[in-house]
Amino acid sequence: MIYLNGKFVPEKEAVVSIFDRGFLYGDGLFETIRVVDGRPFRWAAHLARLQGGADFLKISWPGFLNGGAANSIRSGRPVGQAGCGIHEQLLRAAGALIARNKTRDGVLRLNLTRGIGPRGYSPAGATQPTLAMTLHPMPETIGNPPGWSLMTSSLRLPLNDPLSRFKTANKLAQIAARMEADAAGADEALLANTNGFAAEAAAANLFWVEDGRVFTPPTAAGILPGITRALVFEIGSRLEIPVRERNIRPGDLARMDGVFLSLTSLGIVEARALDGKRLKRSPLTRRIAEWLHEERGNGARDGAGTDRYASEQNVARRMADMAK
Repeated sequence: MIYLNGKFVPEKEAVVSIFDRGFLYGDGLFETIRVVDGRPFRWAAHLARLQGGADFLKISWPGFLNGGAANSIRSGRPVGQAGCGIHEQLLRAAGALIARNKTRDGVLRLNLTRGIGPRGYSPAGATQPTLAMTLHPMPETIGNPPGWSLMTSSLRLPLNDPLSRFKTANKLAQIAARMEADAAGADEALLANTNGFAAEAAAANLFWVEDGRVFTPPTAAGILPGITRALVFEIGSRLEIPVRERNIRPGDLARMDGVFLSLTSLGIVEARALDGKRLKRSPLTRRIAEWLHEERGNGARDGAGTDRYASEQNVARRMADMAK
């Protein structure tokens, strides 16, 4: 089952207009959310990033959500006769979708586009956004953590790009980079920015280990501030492992004590090779991966450091029970 514009429909009946601006121009946003034990993990953090992108692109919420464009996910203000904010409405829909598909572990994708509008780049006249949620099985992996080979892409990411802060529906640079990796027989592509510093992988954030410390490129390097990336900072604090932002040239990664990636679907992935050269492996990578696995299993506190996540899970669980 698919959740599309307020309704649950079979996959074959889930149809979006060919004139939707998400299809025509990539004019939209998405979030990829891990489902653990039937519950969306780090929901609040993902929704906050989605809201930030919607605010930046001035994409409103569909009218079928009580209050529509007038309400922010962050506010949590009750709206409509049901006294239920957009944040909670979406969480209820996600919980019901998970229950209908009987998904224990998987990946939830949430898409928001500007919807149908007149031809041309101007968004004027596009007043009916499209909202969809789909569920997908977990990718198959080997190892704990799994290991990937990387190759350095010829593509470059711009510095200080405001759009890099959000998961927009236009990911052509990442697609082209992944095509290069596929052609080279690598598992993933590593992209540098226009200053020549390593930025991120096509679908993951980059980390490396040096002298007992963990480093990652700064957000100004043109990277997506990943939800799992933020969690690595939290885990580092709990394990008393310093996690810092720093720039690095792709060629210098071979000298580091270890290299790993973070992404929503798989958590931590160890980089085993770069451009055909074997990389060192650090035991810190496994420690962080194990803590992340435990964090997901516990359904822990959200990225804001509050217990809001637990209350969100209770809402999702209630909706799941109602959908059975």
